[in-house]
Amino acid sequence: MPVSPHYRPDPRYHALDAELYDPVTPAAFPEHRLRFRNQAWAGRVGLDTLTDAEWCRHFAGFQPLPDNLATPLALRYHGHQFRTYNPELGDGRGFLFAQLRDVADGRLLDLGTKGSGRTPWSRGADGRLTLKGGVREVLASEMLEAMGCYTSRSLSLIETGESLVRQDEPSPARSSVLVRLSHSHVRIGTFQRLALRGERDVMKRLVDYVIEQYWPSAAADPDPVAGLLSCVVRAVAQMGAEWWVAGFVHGVVNSDNVVLTGESFDYGPWRFLPRLDPGFTAAYFDDAGLYAFGRQPGALLWNLEQLARSLAPVSRGPELQRRTGAFQTEFDRAVIARTFARLGLQAPGDAGRARALVGSFYDAMQTSGIAFQRPFFDLVGGAGEQRLQASPASGTYASDAWRPVIDGLRECEPLPACTTLRTEPYWQGDGPLEMLVDHVEPVWQSIVETDDWTPFRQAVDALRAMGRAHRALGYSPDTLRQGP
Repeated sequence: MPVSPHYRPDPRYHALDAELYDPVTPAAFPEHRLRFRNQAWAGRVGLDTLTDAEWCRHFAGFQPLPDNLATPLALRYHGHQFRTYNPELGDGRGFLFAQLRDVADGRLLDLGTKGSGRTPWSRGADGRLTLKGGVREVLASEMLEAMGCYTSRSLSLIETGESLVRQDEPSPARSSVLVRLSHSHVRIGTFQRLALRGERDVMKRLVDYVIEQYWPSAAADPDPVAGLLSCVVRAVAQMGAEWWVAGFVHGVVNSDNVVLTGESFDYGPWRFLPRLDPGFTAAYFDDAGLYAFGRQPGALLWNLEQLARSLAPVSRGPELQRRTGAFQTEFDRAVIARTFARLGLQAPGDAGRARALVGSFYDAMQTSGIAFQRPFFDLVGGAGEQRLQASPASGTYASDAWRPVIDGLRECEPLPACTTLRTEPYWQGDGPLEMLVDHVEPVWQSIVETDDWTPFRQAVDALRAMGRAHRALGYSPDTLRQGP
């Protein structure tokens, strides 16, 4: 591998404690067919100089990267799944492959896999990922990144030439292996496992690692463990707010799916809302609606409370549960800030007025049944008359539900960056980009029927164009997040 001068390997997790992981051998796949390569993020970690053949050797053959982890690590953790504790979890079809530094900001990043073969935690499964699952994960992460959310990035998707049997897909299904880029794979469930096993010393070392790498400000707290929890509460509340403003339903908000950086990841039965419906669920097996759109914030808080209980043995301060009480305030604050930012508006100086206007905005969305993404496109920059009249929803905006909201938004000051509304092609289009089931299935059908990847590539290009338009407005995690 010709090492880029920007490549900065920094493997650290393996030095923590062998109790946290299992060294594993990757699967040997019969084929390596590169289907997606995220060159932009490859450049952020100094991997952009790899040839496609080298790329496949590392991200499907799993030849170690230079000066990095010599052996992949399947991480150990427990977790509550739909509120039932499961001590048999762990990386069952993935592993930590490498750790390296971000060229842009120096932060530590993990390269983790999905579909890379069996591990000690596969629980009888084959450890594989269907190609459709990989395509869906790429689209989910690209959509969320474009919508200003702090998410894992899909770095690579390679088709692997195996036939898989699945209950929820037509079989035999095509196989793939995904590599994603995340800031951390340390989960709430990682600490739950250590707490259950009484591994107090291991937990203390893991706390120190998380503080050093992701939340150094926690060290200044009289009780650094409580300081860490406060940082995680704020970050996870912001993640929940990102999901709300994006209209995103994760589908499986289990404690093993929440990492301590508050970074959204692991996209299985995800959905975006067709319209604002608090009861909308993503997972066909979520019969009780536990993780419905409107219940996601409560589910995240519940998981944070489990983290607080798990951290108690290594905390020297007051009751940790008090720190989780900040969640609702942080969530509400983030929803308000992100809603105005996505609309390209300065929030009113009166906090009560800002809260009321945002509440009325979402009430009008729900009452009118308008497509979820539509108002964020039509009303950007302050509900200008020209944009309203050009919208197919113009009649909806004239309703009693919307009229006071429109008036309120017009009283807000547009952000200076709203001048980009006249120059960014996305804002000159016919309407917002959506990623509903009806949009994903045709992309997949082109692949499965004729092996035509053109619609997939076009979808990714369109999502990135929307992301550029949002970033031009200042709507991105870099400007909206207080995070690691």
